[in-house]
Amino acid sequence: MADLPVPVAVGRYVFHIDVNSAFLSWSAAYRVNVLGEAEDIRQIPSIVGGDQEKRHGIVLAKSTPAKKFGIQTGEPIVAAKKKCPGLVIVPPDYGLYVTSSRAFIRILEEYSDQVIQYSIDEAWVVFEGFEKLYGRDQMVTLAYELKARIRDELGFTVNVGVSDNFLLAKTAGDFSKPDKVHTLFPEEVEQKMWPLPVSELFLCGRATVGTLHRLGIRTIGELARADEGMVRAHLKKHGQAIQGFARGGDLDPGMVSHEANKGYGNSLTAPVDIVTGEYARHLLLSLCETVGTRLRNDEVMISVVSVHLTTCEFQRMNKQMQLASPTNITEEIYEAACQIWNRLWDHNTPVRQIGVHTAKVQEEGGRQYSIFDMEKNEKLEKLNRTIDQIRVRYGEDAVFRASFLKSNVSHMSGGLNKERRSGVTLGIDVEGENVRNL
Repeated sequence: MADLPVPVAVGRYVFHIDVNSAFLSWSAAYRVNVLGEAEDIRQIPSIVGGDQEKRHGIVLAKSTPAKKFGIQTGEPIVAAKKKCPGLVIVPPDYGLYVTSSRAFIRILEEYSDQVIQYSIDEAWVVFEGFEKLYGRDQMVTLAYELKARIRDELGFTVNVGVSDNFLLAKTAGDFSKPDKVHTLFPEEVEQKMWPLPVSELFLCGRATVGTLHRLGIRTIGELARADEGMVRAHLKKHGQAIQGFARGGDLDPGMVSHEANKGYGNSLTAPVDIVTGEYARHLLLSLCETVGTRLRNDEVMISVVSVHLTTCEFQRMNKQMQLASPTNITEEIYEAACQIWNRLWDHNTPVRQIGVHTAKVQEEGGRQYSIFDMEKNEKLEKLNRTIDQIRVRYGEDAVFRASFLKSNVSHMSGGLNKERRSGVTLGIDVEGENVRNL
């Protein structure tokens, strides 16, 4: 067995910051801080869930009190209500989640120019060259200060993992929650990580855990000490990778590369597996809206759109599309993303993470419109810029897309969306061709 990494002087520090129960925390923070509600849904049995009138309505996130009733993420809402008849159900609000995520990332960017967003509710922050100014103790103190600032300014809590590599920082961040700071440096791996079950190891999905259990491997330490040939024989290259993780190795650079260095993109990890096209398209729209806004802010256009997805067993897939003309219009990016998604997804395999990325960036210039789409695209271009200007001046919630109302969220909200959505509703149907003026 390979030896554990020998501790060396730290040349960089890596923080992994993860929002605690993000969807429920963001909804709770909004209700308390903006709507002025006295009751905090984080302190009572509550969930974020889909339409309970539909058969597929499921629990997307749960509060700590709800967890005590045995309620689990992904179970039907009907089953959850049987466990807790007084359960409070809050509808998902993806517009709010995108806004909260942006505020979260903006704070992180004040601490380092190397912020790598991994999903809508988690990111790495890399500190390089700080070793001459700050020792390890000072960096841990900084982690506590960052955690407290997010809680005080944004109203929700995070966990912060501190290490000198990405994998160990992420693992540390997943230790006991909520509102905690944990360290996991190479010399701490044997004590802190090895006793954990293999299911806690990054990229160990259900099938992998089952194989390891059949081999008699149940803890991360047992995997680290296991015969390399045996692990590789049963799990191929994936086994080699996770055994390296068990020994304190880092992630492959491609897993944490900042896509924005090559183009503009965004991704998110869904709270439950994506198993329907409707859910996927809703998430794609949120991602495309973020990407389109960034493109217009930087006065650039793109001509390649790609969709990346990771299945529940961490198989990675992606496809891309060359556009007929460069664009920074949200609807055109979304249309391409949906076409790619339809070709990429087999309609059976559950998907855990989804991302939209772009390439072939160029400065804004003349566009080549199809004569049949010219009028519609000109309207969309003007409309997108008007939306951007209103949001900059009046806030993210001043304008929202009618497409986000298609999931009957407003019927389940008990007035929440109506109160929050006090701005203008855009009469724009991104799945059809209905475009109206503001």
